[in-house]
Amino acid sequence: MTPLHQAHPRDFLLALFQHAIDAVSPAQCMPSHLQNIFGKLIGKKASPPNAVSPTQSGRMIVIGAGKAAAAMAVEVERFWPGHSPLCGLVVTRYGHGLPTHRIEVREASHPLPDSAGLQAAQDMLHLVANLNSNDIVLCLMSGGGSALLASPAPEISLEQKQAISRALLTCGAGIHEINCVRKHLSAIKGGRLALACGPARLITLGISDIPGDDLGALASGPTIADATTRQQALNILQHYRIPIPDTVKQHLNSPNSETPKPGDPRFSRHQARVIANAGQALNAAANFATQQGLQVHVLGDDLEDESRDLAEAHALLAKQIYLGQHPFLRTPCLLLSGGETRITIDPIAPAGKGGRSAEYLLALGLALEVPGWAIACDTDGIDGTEHNAGAWFGPDWQTRAKGLNLVPADYLRDHNSYSLFEALGQLVVTGPTRTNVNDFRALYLPAQP
Repeated sequence: MTPLHQAHPRDFLLALFQHAIDAVSPAQCMPSHLQNIFGKLIGKKASPPNAVSPTQSGRMIVIGAGKAAAAMAVEVERFWPGHSPLCGLVVTRYGHGLPTHRIEVREASHPLPDSAGLQAAQDMLHLVANLNSNDIVLCLMSGGGSALLASPAPEISLEQKQAISRALLTCGAGIHEINCVRKHLSAIKGGRLALACGPARLITLGISDIPGDDLGALASGPTIADATTRQQALNILQHYRIPIPDTVKQHLNSPNSETPKPGDPRFSRHQARVIANAGQALNAAANFATQQGLQVHVLGDDLEDESRDLAEAHALLAKQIYLGQHPFLRTPCLLLSGGETRITIDPIAPAGKGGRSAEYLLALGLALEVPGWAIACDTDGIDGTEHNAGAWFGPDWQTRAKGLNLVPADYLRDHNSYSLFEALGQLVVTGPTRTNVNDFRALYLPAQP
């Protein structure tokens, strides 16, 4: 039987992406952790060491934020032993909700915060107030939580937070820089939610969209002690020349804006673990490709370059491989990568539609000098602010664009990758995946004729 990558390369790319998503879905990655936490193994009565004993504890409070939050809450309800009270509140992006029975699911705006996220954050803080040492708080965090869990410091308005967030997302700042600022402008991020839980035992499960899997950066670390400082936040805003309102500047110059630091004894009853990440998604795709007989090379799961720069580097590598100039890779082969690229947009120039994955793909296609098939998508199903997860292309894409009188270089210049791939019929549309481990990229180089 002809391998899928030879018979139907486009279907092969889409299958790769689906395998990656499935591997990091809450339904796949949560059961073993919940069995451990709840002390209930499938088919066994014995409890694992250090498991939570719901019959001996007080209440179980579930909180969380992110694009995977609703799906994570569904898994908690599915595995809950039911021996003690369970309630909670999680917030996810509009359109990413799911029906639940005991844990309330709210929806709010992403990537910019809105009043619904503000209300959810305030209600979450109220929910965890006045707990005691017998209570357990299970916190479900995933990518997108920073925008969805919006609670500006008292001196700062939601509108000011929105303006700063918008500027940070388009100035070329890295995710760690963005989250450093978010933490120091917030009443809930940077470990402050953990402090609000008081003496209760706190357990955080994270589906990580952060290169390097720093839980302190995931959703801006609401339950994690923070090593960054208010001075760093101020420096970041100044470095990227982001306008700083007087109230924000006064806040950052005040000791009250500082976050709790590692070693703080108030975090001594806190456990935190990453339960899914980009590496797991790429490994699942790599295993599928290997079963198809392809040589696979994972370029990294934590790449954070500018989308265009990374695309050009990958195009150069592909040329070396195809021409037989690489020391150990030959065609046919597959190149995989993950992480979170960046797009820097000129604030005074008009910009089109498209996220970082489609921009990477367009830049890759323009730089690629050898035949290849590629896909670039965001694992949450939303590339930027559009409805697509990303896009794909084959060796004939530029010929097809020329036939439609499209000039791809102009679309790249205008950050308008979505519109180009929409015209070509090469968008990847999945709808919300309800997980998020950030970018997924695959470049398939067929055998030379």
